[in-house]
Amino acid sequence: MKLSKLVCERTKEIPNDAMMKNHILLLRAGYIKQVANGIFSLSVLGQKTCNNIENIIRQEMDKVDGQEVKFPVVMPKEMWDETGRYSSIGSEMARFKDRNNHDMLLGMTHEEAAVHLARNWVNSYTNLPCMIYQIQTKFRDEPRSRGGLIRVREFTMKDAYSFHMTEEDLNDYYFKMHEAYERIYKRIGLKNNVISVKSDNGMFGGNLSHEFMYLNEFGEDELVLCENCDYKANQEVAECIYPKTEKQNLLKLEIVDTKDAKEINEVCDFLKTSAEKCIKAVVFAVKNEKNTVVCFVRGDKEINETKLRKVCKKEIVPFDASNESEFCAGNIGPKDFAVKNCEMYFDLSLKGTYNMVAGANLKNHHFVNFNLERDFGEVEFFDISKVKNGDICPVCGKKTKIFHGIEIGNIFQLGTKYSKSMKMLVKTSSGEEINPIMGCYGIGVGRNLACVVEENLDEKGICMPISIAPYKVHICPLRIDDKNVERVSNEIYNELIKKGMSVLIDDRDVFPGIKFSDADLMGMPIRVVVSPRSLEKGEVEIKERKSGEIVMEKKENAVKKIFEIISKENQN
Repeated sequence: MKLSKLVCERTKEIPNDAMMKNHILLLRAGYIKQVANGIFSLSVLGQKTCNNIENIIRQEMDKVDGQEVKFPVVMPKEMWDETGRYSSIGSEMARFKDRNNHDMLLGMTHEEAAVHLARNWVNSYTNLPCMIYQIQTKFRDEPRSRGGLIRVREFTMKDAYSFHMTEEDLNDYYFKMHEAYERIYKRIGLKNNVISVKSDNGMFGGNLSHEFMYLNEFGEDELVLCENCDYKANQEVAECIYPKTEKQNLLKLEIVDTKDAKEINEVCDFLKTSAEKCIKAVVFAVKNEKNTVVCFVRGDKEINETKLRKVCKKEIVPFDASNESEFCAGNIGPKDFAVKNCEMYFDLSLKGTYNMVAGANLKNHHFVNFNLERDFGEVEFFDISKVKNGDICPVCGKKTKIFHGIEIGNIFQLGTKYSKSMKMLVKTSSGEEINPIMGCYGIGVGRNLACVVEENLDEKGICMPISIAPYKVHICPLRIDDKNVERVSNEIYNELIKKGMSVLIDDRDVFPGIKFSDADLMGMPIRVVVSPRSLEKGEVEIKERKSGEIVMEKKENAVKKIFEIISKENQN
């Protein structure tokens, strides 16, 4: 490809909303162009790179006996009514009516379509296990698009669905997929900062699940990691462990006028105590209901909404305290609590506490020396709070640390949630009909591209890994008006193409500095510089983009040397 014909533009401008380096560089190098909020076009650079990522994914899916299929982007409401997700998923799913006034939707995931395709066709134990996968466009009306390709509304994703007769068979296949994912990330250039963590299944349902995370300070996911052992979990499912407290004498319960102190830090300052000695109340509304949920947690802890949803089995949302309410805001406590249609939950952090500060459900007043068992009664405790930095590891008992990460893939054990609701049946060897057990496995292509760039860059631009680079070689002829330079450059270019190599040649009549700057920005793995000075010695310059290593090679041996470098890189 001649650079002068390439439909993309390099620019020095940095978009105002770009915070992450990959977003800035992909825009500046011309890999992507924004169409709308969270929606991008890919140039030939972006498309060829994504194609290379997809091909690696295909190879690894085929190694674990995957069968590539293609599900529709548009699906009818009835298919999603079978599982109940048409009504349970909120506004992030795009719904519309076709010309016949029929309710339709844009696919944001394809569990329903996978079961619809497989049922009736897969109907016997002799057909199982099997896995089908696709690489397809999806749409999710994301309210907070950010980070370029990191969080978008329209995206390309590989999603796979497996069907099994037994839990044991699913479990075996699940970890084969886990290994396949690890191979994919290494092959595309994510070799250092990818980990898998236990996670919440969310809208997908089911049991065991893992998320593959790219560790990055801008990641939205909080991850709880132990550096002493192998414990890794998403904050949504990370287990809170508390040391045993020493028994204390129960002091006399007193009620204190705490003036306007309402926030925990204000109450602590007023009473000269610490947040660990306070009971904090957090109120939630229940979506589409008049009921509320109040959680009591130690003052230094935060409620984990994902854990709470699992415990209360309700779709909780933030409570709007600005409206008239029965709650005594800033002074809510367990004792004398009298709000109607409100469920109470107590966090595990309050178990075994003594002589705490708690709201008195009376304006400007708190209790001191409050003890749950004595002053309220026996309660059931639940793990509904977030793990803090330095909290105890549930495996080895050492301290954990909080990191941030970007989700780049996930695998779920779905159980029979979808096969049962959609009445998919297979016959066992004895003739009994059962619902097959399912797993699902997803990878976002664009998000992985963004993370690859985030890991492979320097102050000059992108250092694209050779495995996914849109062009492996970037030829820079200096002084294209020099006939010898033009001839040698074209000879190398044509020979590489004949040998099946993807090559970009900068045929523009511009200063060398511009050519070098653009080459560094776009980040092709190998740069070949052909200049009058080097040709005087019969040589060309070959430079590896990432390492910066330069060799001078006889022009007739240049192609051989390039293939040697590529072979070496592919082995790493």
